[in-house]
Amino acid sequence: MVSQLEAPALKSPDHLPYSLEGLVQVFTSSHRSFFTNVMAQALRIAGQGTPVLVVQFLKGGIGQGHEHPVRLGQYLDWVRCDLPRYIDTPELDDTEHQALIELWQYTQNVVLAGKYSLVVLDELSLAIHFGLIPLAEVLAFLEQRPSYVDIILTGPQMPQALLDIADQITEVRRSHQP
Repeated sequence: MVSQLEAPALKSPDHLPYSLEGLVQVFTSSHRSFFTNVMAQALRIAGQGTPVLVVQFLKGGIGQGHEHPVRLGQYLDWVRCDLPRYIDTPELDDTEHQALIELWQYTQNVVLAGKYSLVVLDELSLAIHFGLIPLAEVLAFLEQRPSYVDIILTGPQMPQALLDIADQITEVRRSHQP
């Protein structure tokens, strides 16, 4: 059984009497982890009727790809790279590299088309660090996005250029060693 919240769609921020500027938020950590608070934020915002996209660039294993997004409620689309495994190395075969590039191109297209108001780019920093997605393309994408779109970037080893343009940086640290 799937529970669905009914909420009016906010097709465009143009109906507001004022302009809202989208933010770039960074959630980073020294280790690879899943940012539960980011997903909670995405679910909360989608539950209020705002279109949200969560993209996991380095996660695979469920035969998903951008052609088969998981829909959580009415307004949250969740896509993963169409890979049989998760990426933990810069060495990809041609099929894996093509799947990652297709996901990156899809992400750019739907964001630039204004389909979503919040976009979570999970582990994008590692894709950049591995040399799989060029930093210059990411910076150009962030500059070109519609002005009202909020972007959340997650992952370890966040490039300084992304930290420099971020409106908010959250660093997750372990308080003790297990």
